[in-house]
Amino acid sequence: MKRGGNVLITGAGGCIGSALAERIAKSGAQNVILLDHAEHELHEIELALSAIEGCAPHVAVLGDVCDAALLADVFREHRPDVIYHAAAFKHVAMMEANPLAAIRNNVIGTMTLAFAARNHEAAQLVMISTDKAVNPRSVMGVSKRIAELVLLRWNGIKTQMKAIRLGNVLGSRGSVAPLFRQQIERGGPVTVRHPEVSRYFLTLREVVDLILATANLEGGVFVPEPSEPVKIVDLARGMIRKAGFEPDAELPIVFTNLLRGEKLSEEMVFASETVEPSGDARIQRVRGAAIAAAEFDVKVARLLDSVGRRDLPALVDSLVGLVPEYQPSELLRSAPKPLVRAATK
Repeated sequence: MKRGGNVLITGAGGCIGSALAERIAKSGAQNVILLDHAEHELHEIELALSAIEGCAPHVAVLGDVCDAALLADVFREHRPDVIYHAAAFKHVAMMEANPLAAIRNNVIGTMTLAFAARNHEAAQLVMISTDKAVNPRSVMGVSKRIAELVLLRWNGIKTQMKAIRLGNVLGSRGSVAPLFRQQIERGGPVTVRHPEVSRYFLTLREVVDLILATANLEGGVFVPEPSEPVKIVDLARGMIRKAGFEPDAELPIVFTNLLRGEKLSEEMVFASETVEPSGDARIQRVRGAAIAAAEFDVKVARLLDSVGRRDLPALVDSLVGLVPEYQPSELLRSAPKPLVRAATK
């Protein structure tokens, strides 16, 4: 990341957002703007930065990335040069049960932020995407893929927009490692969804390094250099042994079932995409088909309309129209229409 300048971090109270905030605040930024809609988490990162000697000036803004008026005020007052967009709903099963909230936060929020960044001519917008955006089976995954497409659609010379797809962060809130640790401390059993389920893992430090490096690249979608996925059952067995127990013999592992929207394994690129060097040895640039802007805008308008009307069947149709590789769960396929009727005159 280039030194100096004003930096806006959305989702600043989250695991990745707070780690970014601490690193950036120590690196010579002129000002750090912390945006989050969770009061407690925002308060925590504000306290953490205040305790760092020589930390850059910072301001905490309690609010929502979907709030266009708030973002306009933030951009006018603080003039961020670089935006790190870490605000997102991430829990697959919860988003499967709350699809309208997922699309509003992850898609509409990203659009609102992208428009604000363009309108105020910010230099860079970097979004943290996910491997779940590739061949998505979940609302969370497809919402992040559409957010990627939004950034590709509005990427420009004045405001470079980019996304980096990352795997799971070891030890982050909601990840399997803290859950396994709790289960081991209780004496088991340790629950694993499926004997063959695997995921890509990165440490928090690796994640922050990759995100900051992406800010120095031209707009587009990026992935880390290839790594081997880790079987979740192997992670569980390793943690059990580290705790001093023998897996299965002393502490059982129980296989449950994949949750709605979960996949056995994740992928980093679509079959229709290619990868090429980015100029940074740690990161590859992803190339896909060019976006037909007019067609994309019509499809996004339909998506927004379905969210406004709370019409789940129309929402699912819109999602598949934007991301044909998306395979909705049966839960969404069978949703009644609509949940709340549109107001009538």
